[in-house]
Amino acid sequence: MTVVDTPVVLAPMAGGPTTVDLVAAVTGAGGFGFLAGAYLTPDRLRHQVRELRSRTQRPFGVNIFAPSPDDPGKQQQAEAYAGLLAPWAAAAGVTLGTPRWDDDWFGDKVAVLAEERPALVSFAFAWPPADVVDALQRVGIEVWTTVNDPAEVAWAAELGVDGVIAQGWEAGGHRGGPVDSGDRQPDVRDLVQALRSASRLPVMAAGGVMDASGARDLLDLGATGVAFGTAFLASDEAGTAPVHRDALTTRHGTVVTRAFTGRSARALTTSWTAQFTEGAPAAYPHVHHLTAPLRAYGKATGQAELVHLWAGTGHASTRSAPAATIVRGLLEGIRAASSAP
Repeated sequence: MTVVDTPVVLAPMAGGPTTVDLVAAVTGAGGFGFLAGAYLTPDRLRHQVRELRSRTQRPFGVNIFAPSPDDPGKQQQAEAYAGLLAPWAAAAGVTLGTPRWDDDWFGDKVAVLAEERPALVSFAFAWPPADVVDALQRVGIEVWTTVNDPAEVAWAAELGVDGVIAQGWEAGGHRGGPVDSGDRQPDVRDLVQALRSASRLPVMAAGGVMDASGARDLLDLGATGVAFGTAFLASDEAGTAPVHRDALTTRHGTVVTRAFTGRSARALTTSWTAQFTEGAPAAYPHVHHLTAPLRAYGKATGQAELVHLWAGTGHASTRSAPAATIVRGLLEGIRAASSAP
């Protein structure tokens, strides 16, 4: 059993797209929503959890990033990458950021969540420490972690989590699993099948799904729910930047790249991805901090070539609509597909 009692899940989309309004609308329409806790200060995270709780009686989740170990080589690689980006930054009149490691206030955020007690906390980017898993579970919070490869489920089971998020290769945004090899990883359908065969842990599917038919297929394979991210990027309540909204249906093709943050992530193809994907190092969050001013400038000025346009492979089907309308359409379609002969 799990607190996720609906097949439609709003995936966490950090950095702007996920808003309290969006999660409230999704939960109010019968979905399960995730707040995106990454990049928020602990105080801001607490505020959003409390605000959301005041607006819904349904359960919801919070996602945060677990920090990966640092090493001097990543700093050096990010500094070398800064040299490649320098002409672009100079042309835009932007000073690049200083590459550095941080843990995104991990310990403080865990403390906030243990106090505020959302129904579920999920982790991405690395394994949460066992004592963190235990502490959250002791206060009644379900703990889930993200995987990109079937082999990772054994580690998740050993850690004692309550479920796994199976993020397939088609998914937009960062690869959330603990191993960022840079190699191609399984598509969501294959990943769900493999995880269901290897473990009894509940599996939430994520990756490129845009409609009820795709969701029904994953549910029939044993997924307990299907996470939609790109499908909500253009919804009325999303905090997606205008330049990003426009690009979802006017640009073609996506690529998995480390060019923006130093961690593999699927984005719409741009001049930046074409020029720098090969030279970008595996150095998160160093590269994230390095490129942040240039990406912020691109957002503010509407220059898509300077923005990390996260998107799943189904981005062309994105539509503008109230989030509740999207949720209800998905739920109705899933029910209809399940009752079809």
